[in-house]
Amino acid sequence: MINIKNLTKKFQNGDQEIIALNNVTFFVPKGQFLTVSGRSGSGKSTLLYQLGLLDIPTNGEVYIDGIDYVQVSENDRTIARLNDLGYIFQDYAILPTLTALENTMLPLLMQGYDKKEAENKAKKALERLSIIDRMNNLPSQLSGGQQQRVAIARAIAHDPKIIFADEPTANLDSETSEQVINAFIELNREGQTIIMVTHEPEYAKLADRTIFMTDGSITSDILNK
Repeated sequence: MINIKNLTKKFQNGDQEIIALNNVTFFVPKGQFLTVSGRSGSGKSTLLYQLGLLDIPTNGEVYIDGIDYVQVSENDRTIARLNDLGYIFQDYAILPTLTALENTMLPLLMQGYDKKEAENKAKKALERLSIIDRMNNLPSQLSGGQQQRVAIARAIAHDPKIIFADEPTANLDSETSEQVINAFIELNREGQTIIMVTHEPEYAKLADRTIFMTDGSITSDILNK
């Protein structure tokens, strides 16, 4: 599903050049649950942003389902982000003025689904995440864990090829974190490809595979099961 070749990302900080990713190469098969771990500043979130087409690398190739998205137009990257990928962030990134249902529907409407079909698909996603009973609530009326489940529902409602999750349990207590991780595990059992950045080793080892990063490079690549 994903094939990364010689991926490098550099940033300029005044006169200093910072190498956030240093010639990273690896492959992610379809249906794998991959976690990326490492200390703060190791490059794991930068890697996720390159894989998720949210940023453009300095050098290298990013193949998703056979297409090198470094070489395509920004319009094609935007279409891929909208139609083929799903995103979950640690700050939830759901719109405060929309209900849980409306937040989940939004990407579907942007893809061109009519309102009724978008509503039906959104409700199914919210039901899968056991948050359907709060579908008419605004984010301010939801706990952090409930907001994150809405974010997951929004990410999966359009059946993406890949889900990208950046520290999705960082702002949650242990019980709610386990609920979120269990949701990922269940989605993966159904065939969903997932790439999740986490600094929590107890959650990393629940995935199929864990990549550890240090100073922009992969230092180990472990199959957990």
